[in-house]
Amino acid sequence: MDFDIIVIGGGHAGIEAALATSRLGFSTLLVTQNPDCIGKMSCNPAIGGLSKGNLVREIDALGGEMGLLIDRSMIQYRVLNRSRGPAVQAPRAQADKLVYMNAARAAVEGQKGLSVFMDTVTDFMLDPSNSRVEGVVTERGRRFTSKAVVLTTGTFMDGKIFIGDFSASSGRLGEPAATGLGSSLRRLGFTVGRLKTGTPARVRRSSLDFSKFEEEEGEDPMEPFSFRDDVVERPGSSCWITFTTEETHAIIRENIGRSPLYSGKIVGRGPRYCPSIEDKVMRFPDRDRHQVFVEPEGLYTDEMYLNGLSSSLPEDVQAAFLRTLPGLEAVEIVRPGYAVEYDFLEPTQLHPSLETKRLSGLFVAGQTNGTSGYEEAAAQGIIAGINAVRKLQGEEPLVLSRAEAYIGVLIDDLVTLGTKEPYRMFTSRAEYRLNLRHDTADRRLLPRALEIGLASQEAAERFAEKTAAIDEIAELLASRKTDAAAAAILPSLAGHVGDSLAQASKDPAVHADEFASAIPELSVYRPDWVREVLIDVKYAGYIVKQDRAIERFSKLEEMRIPAGFDWAGATGLSNEAREKLKAIDPRSVGQAARVSGIRQGDIAVLLMMLTRRRGGDGDR
Repeated sequence: MDFDIIVIGGGHAGIEAALATSRLGFSTLLVTQNPDCIGKMSCNPAIGGLSKGNLVREIDALGGEMGLLIDRSMIQYRVLNRSRGPAVQAPRAQADKLVYMNAARAAVEGQKGLSVFMDTVTDFMLDPSNSRVEGVVTERGRRFTSKAVVLTTGTFMDGKIFIGDFSASSGRLGEPAATGLGSSLRRLGFTVGRLKTGTPARVRRSSLDFSKFEEEEGEDPMEPFSFRDDVVERPGSSCWITFTTEETHAIIRENIGRSPLYSGKIVGRGPRYCPSIEDKVMRFPDRDRHQVFVEPEGLYTDEMYLNGLSSSLPEDVQAAFLRTLPGLEAVEIVRPGYAVEYDFLEPTQLHPSLETKRLSGLFVAGQTNGTSGYEEAAAQGIIAGINAVRKLQGEEPLVLSRAEAYIGVLIDDLVTLGTKEPYRMFTSRAEYRLNLRHDTADRRLLPRALEIGLASQEAAERFAEKTAAIDEIAELLASRKTDAAAAAILPSLAGHVGDSLAQASKDPAVHADEFASAIPELSVYRPDWVREVLIDVKYAGYIVKQDRAIERFSKLEEMRIPAGFDWAGATGLSNEAREKLKAIDPRSVGQAARVSGIRQGDIAVLLMMLTRRRGGDGDR
């Protein structure tokens, strides 16, 4: 073979997949339409956010690159939901898009064993039985052989953009679509659908009136996403907030017939949780305004991103409604907003390893699986890369459970339930979110990275140092008594003199950062480690309760269903259950129970069948 593994696409999923496979010692070719666009942020200039920040920290704990890239490029950092419970807090950072992209390309080009080639993949090479992938064919007729392929085409697979009446074959404005691959997948028997997403206009900073905006400053100092970084030394920037008006909405309603979303030109379903401004206006007629975040694209440019104003209306309509927003009265548009429609692979055609069921050796990750967002894409990319390697090694795939990681929730939702709209990760999708806090991602997943071989010796040493410190902090909190000196510094401790520090820290009136400042012995430890232990202590009762729920969940997850299980012959199941379970082919009873439409009675029958089968195997 020319290469062990070929990765198609240089976006966020492709970067993580290619870096993982090459770092694990497997020769890798990354085929991309344009090496200058490796790591390009197609839409919003930010990484992280609610639940998405958790994904980034999990990627980092597994040895991925996204956390390091945003640390090298951030210009603002905030922890969202600081005032709420830790289960729903998450970091988010604005990025300098050019710095991020350059750092991503440098990481790829500097990686030993990873080659980059500029071309467009249009087809796959298969073995004589047409059951296993053996390489790719490109638009220019090049043929590269490999033992596995990771497909990460994003919005480029037969992509088409729309701006009013204008449409063009394109994956991003000004960049050609990847044509041919969607047809090849259909020919091979895959179910391929169409989805839609969009992006807002970019405008000239110097044309805006910032006196009419609300300023939103970031946290100082900015904290690193990556567990491998101690500090972030970057220049910062504010963001700003404005709002649509009744006049904005009137212009959109008057021109709604010119929107390709409403004229029937776009057939793909768009993201329900991140709708275009025309969708917001039409779906929520009682709302008199919608919030818009005015965000810098970077420190290198005058362009600003209008987060919340995604649109595919004609350019003259976009210009008209933008000028009705406070601060945008004299706005100059640099790039118009547009919608993009593209092919995606129905994700129930994948195993939890992200390998396709139909074609051995073909792994799929990112928006090609129907997801939205850089973070969801990167999370799938690193798992697909790891599992492509493990397949070549003859090892069992890495499958993270829903109780172990947001990545586990993401992939389980995709392969078990599928999606009919761009899938976006939310905190509410995770049943055990208190155990999946962003600050504990390394404790949960770095041991996995060490086992796989993606964690460096330095990372292992840092983790050992942190683990020892956490134990020491927990012991200090349990053994040290609150005294009058601490109460003098922090009045909320006055009622806890004589109590252990652990007991005192559970008081809702006692905040973690303030608490640490009142206890001199804690000052020798990193503040984020102290905060992490204080959260563990404060929510210990809830965590114990959740651990019990995880234990019950794990029992069903551990009840494995043999590969090649004869669903058609499972006569005790209802016809509907047999049909659905055959299509999904779940790997455990727990996964089977999550398949849409499967009843408790079907699960009871399945349990009985598996118990009988195990008994028979034992007799033999």
